[in-house]
Amino acid sequence: MEVSSPISTPFSEQRSRRLTIALILLWLTFGWNIIEGIVAISAGARASSVALVGFGLDSFIEVTAAGVLIWRLQAADGDPRIEGRERVARRIIGTTFLALAAYVLAQSAYAVVASNEPGESTLGLALAVTSLALMPALGLAKKANANALHSHALIAESHETLVCSYLSATLFVGLGANALFGWWWADIAAALAMVPWIVKEGIEGVRAEECGEDCAAPVTEGEEHA
Repeated sequence: MEVSSPISTPFSEQRSRRLTIALILLWLTFGWNIIEGIVAISAGARASSVALVGFGLDSFIEVTAAGVLIWRLQAADGDPRIEGRERVARRIIGTTFLALAAYVLAQSAYAVVASNEPGESTLGLALAVTSLALMPALGLAKKANANALHSHALIAESHETLVCSYLSATLFVGLGANALFGWWWADIAAALAMVPWIVKEGIEGVRAEECGEDCAAPVTEGEEHA
């Protein structure tokens, strides 16, 4: 027989605290990715780095995703339009991911054909290191909180943050190899290594898979998920 442990605070208060934590983590994601995107695109443009520019554009897509979830959590519960709007927003974000993948592929091909060798970027390396230090911790914190809320939308958004950790590592390797060994092609390789992850996120967003109310809201008291 399963015995429930006593709860010191009402379920609604626990849920409220978790939602507050979710909003704080989303705002941190929103703010950091704006800074990250501006720095990456400006540094990438100066160094003609496809990987840096692609990384920066991805940051702004993540800003959009975080903004959608912030809007969702601040919307009134029970509004019948919320779930539909969220699916539309996810499709838009997914389409943008696919457009980013197309940009990276086209720009990489152009850089190879035109022999447009990217230069070194100390600022880009510093950004990659900083992002690599921040994103895993932020992503894991968001995922743990989203799991506690049983919110599929928040879990999916936390996965995007964790993907950013992979992109940061890929960017670091590419820029580092170019800076240390003069392997300009490593920048292109790093950009292309991002594409499968970007496409995966794009396809999932475009499909905007139906998953019922769990996509839009955390569970209520008494609900359980396998």
